[in-house]
Parts: sequence; C-alpha cells; structure tokens
Amino acid sequence: MNQEIQITKLPSQRQQQQELPLPPEGVTIVQDGTSQDQQQQAAQGRHGAVQGGGHGHHHHRSSRKLTVLPLIFLIYFEVAGGPYGSERAVRAAGPLFTLLGFLVFPFAWGVPESLVTAELSAALPGNGGFVRWADLAFGPLAGSLLGTWKYLSCVINIAAYPALVADYLARVIPAVAGGRTRTGTVVGMTVFLSFVNYAGLSIVGWGAVALGLVSLAPFVLMTGIAAPKMRPRRWAVQVDGSKDWPLFFNTLFWNLNYWDSASTMAGEVERPERTFPRALAVAVVLIAASYLLPLMAATGATDAPPDTWANGYLADAAGIIGGPWLKYWIEAGAVVSSVGMFEAQLSSGAFQLLGMAELGLLPAVFARRATLSGSGTPWVAIAASTAVTLAVSFLGFDVVVATANFLYSLGTLLEFAAFLWLRASRPDLKRPYRVPLSSLPALAAMCAVPSAFLAYVCVVAGWRVFALAGGLTALGVGLHGAMRLCRSRKWLRFKTGVVAAAEDHHQQQGDVVVVSAGDRV
Repeated sequence: MNQEIQITKLPSQRQQQQELPLPPEGVTIVQDGTSQDQQQQAAQGRHGAVQGGGHGHHHHRSSRKLTVLPLIFLIYFEVAGGPYGSERAVRAAGPLFTLLGFLVFPFAWGVPESLVTAELSAALPGNGGFVRWADLAFGPLAGSLLGTWKYLSCVINIAAYPALVADYLARVIPAVAGGRTRTGTVVGMTVFLSFVNYAGLSIVGWGAVALGLVSLAPFVLMTGIAAPKMRPRRWAVQVDGSKDWPLFFNTLFWNLNYWDSASTMAGEVERPERTFPRALAVAVVLIAASYLLPLMAATGATDAPPDTWANGYLADAAGIIGGPWLKYWIEAGAVVSSVGMFEAQLSSGAFQLLGMAELGLLPAVFARRATLSGSGTPWVAIAASTAVTLAVSFLGFDVVVATANFLYSLGTLLEFAAFLWLRASRPDLKRPYRVPLSSLPALAAMCAVPSAFLAYVCVVAGWRVFALAGGLTALGVGLHGAMRLCRSRKWLRFKTGVVAAAEDHHQQQGDVVVVSAGDRV
C-alpha cells in the first residue's frame, strides 16, 4: 500500500477545533501542540479500542505514570542492581585498579549514554526508545535491526536472574542444586516474576524503590562498620602474575551497561523532558557509589588476596567485617536484587516490543494493553518476552552472554550514530532537553570514549561470538523482511495508522499530519 501524508500549516488551536473536518475512514490526524498523552492516544490509531485505549482508560493510565523516584530505581536495576558480580574485577587487576575503574567508568561511559538518552527521550517521548531514534535517523530497517540487537541482549540478561535465585536457594535447599528440581525452580521463578509485571509499570516502579532500599541497606551498614578498620595500604595489593585486562574491562562493562534501557518506557513517564535528565543524573551518582563504597570497605578492611575474590566474595567479606548476620543479609540481598533486575528489564523489553508495534515494525498484537485491570500493561509483549526468556534459560551461557555484550555494543554504536545524525540533519527537531554541547565535533568527542570501548568489546570477541552474532543479525534482517511480506500480503495485522513515525518526523514543525495506512516496514 502507498502511504499518504498531507501536511498543512497549523492554524490556531481554536481554529483547529472549529475548522478541521473529521478524518476519513482509515486515516489518523496528529496535530502539533497536543500533549504527549494525546499524541500517544492518537498513535494508537483506529485500534485504540482493541488495545484498551478508550478515553476513560487513557485518563486512568495518565495518573499511573512514572515519576522521578521510581524511574531512578528502575534505571538502577537495569544498569546495576548493586555491586554483586564486581568481585572478578578485583581478581583480574587488584583493588586499586578496580576502585579506579568503578570511579571513572560510570562517568566516562555512563554519562555520555545518559545524556544521549535524556535528549532523545525528551525529543521523541514514545515507547520503544532507541528504536524510534534509529528509525527516524536511518529508516525502518535500522530501527528493526537495533531493536533486534538490544532485545536479544536484554532477554539473555533476564534469563540469568531466575538461575541466580535458584543458586542461592540451593544453599538452603540442596535439592534445588540440580536436576529436574532446579529446572522446575528456574521455570517457576521466571513465570512467577513475569506475573508481577502484569500489575502495571507504576507498581513495578515503586516495587523497585522498595527492593532497591532493601538490597542497598546491608552495604551501607558494611561500609559504616568497615570505616574505622580500613587501611589504604590494602588497596595497593597486587595480583599474582600478570593482570587479566580483558576480564577486568568485561566485568566493568557487564556491571555498568544498559543506561538507555529506560528509554523504551518513555511513553509511560510523567513529563519526560524533566523527569529523564533528573533521574539519569541521580542514577549515575547512586550506581557509582553503590559499587565504589562497598568495594572500598571490603578491600580496605580485609586482608584477602585478590585471587580469593570470586563471585559472592562480598558476602564473605561482610561476614569478616560485621559477622554472620551481615553475610546472610547480603546473600539475601542478592536474591532481592535479582528480582528487581528481572522486573525492570522485563518491563523494558516488553515496552520495546510495544513501541516497535506502534511503529509498524511488529504486528499490532504486540501493542495490546490490559483493559480489565486499568494498568495499561502490554500483556502480549510481556508474555512473548517471558517465553523467549524461558527458551534462553536452557542455553549454554558462556558464549551466549559474550554474544549479548557484542550485540549490545553494536546496538549502542548505532544509537550514538543516530544521535549525531539527528543533531546534524534535524536541527529543527524540538529538544526540550539538550546535551549541553553546541558543536557537532564536541558531541562526537563525547561519544568517542564509550564508542572506543564498545569497539574494543567487539574486537576481542572470539570467533564463536562473531558467528553467533552474525547469525542473529541475519535473523533480524530476515525478520524485517518477513514483516514486510506479511504486511504487503495482509497475513498479519499491523497498525493501520502509521502515526508514530510520521509524528516523529513532523510533530516538531507545527504541522498537521494526515497518515493513511501505509507500508513503512
């Protein structure tokens, strides 16, 4: 089908209400000057009723939008969830380099990505986040491919958390350690935790606040108890033999990525042009402190050599510093943190699918929202993400996790390219929040440091990772082609008013955009 876009100069709001005729069947009108909520409601097109987008439901969903505090803790769990897993950096390069790494890396890596996320989430405040950015900058294929890379990386991460919970339960219930009992535990935890997401993003957000406070509390206590026992000379202890720099940098990367994940839920955030910059700024400081302070305490108050720092050693260090009760609390905090990361990242993945469906990159069924509960939950997207997570849970994780890092790196490089391209090619795009750098070379320099690290992650990947990532990328291109075919043959139902993309192209210019059914994908 051909896409028809009619653009006229926007008269006053009163004239709009009096003079604009009703759109013909199959056509959706989007007007500049509408609120974000109105734009999102318009973006649902003539299928709003199917998706639970009635007027009363719309107002109910508006009252449940994310504010600053829940968004801070959702970002916290999407990026970090606490210092669990950071122990391998000490083993690889020693305490001093680990402390320097977790001091510098959140700012050298996290700040540029956070600034890009804040600017583009405010400029294009719809669900789907980075998919919308790439789609606007480079077209539907780029948006679909970026969505594939990031989504696969996300679900691989999600699949690790129920397995981690099962590992901790096995310490209390030995039967969970292996066999069918472990499999049943992983499946049961995945299904149970996914049902929590059906309660709605507002509940997940405030739940993340509670989980974050509970999981951070034992580290605050450990740092306070350790303060008088810390000796700076312990931070200078060296590893035996040569330093394992690939392990060191991969550990930093694994613990401090996914700053952009919250962008997929931008359509659910109250006043994103104000909320995103504030939440990301606080989250950068919170995450840096949540790693740096416990690591300073554990390395400075104990005499353990670096080769004893395996995953889980922070709990052992807490036992040395404060006693068994603190050790058990930190072990319990690992379970709480895993639950928080599962919920936050499942929400991000589900709203990414919803946003891709609103763009016409996926069938319209993925944009369906729950209507009975009034939560507006994208229940089909959550169910699909849960199914993919269960499938990934039973794969071998060594190569798969490295592949997730590789795909994430490719996606983020494309994301930075979209940011720079939109700054150069779309200076007219309204940006309620702008990265405080005016020139394109300065912006490119800002993106250069994290881009260099992303390139390093890609280069050091082994041939198995290259092969698997290449196959998954080919799968993403094939999926895009399949969606084009299904749309042209009408085998599947897609959003008939392709408003989301046209809205991104034209809502900033004071235009009336009339979009009929079309083939974008």
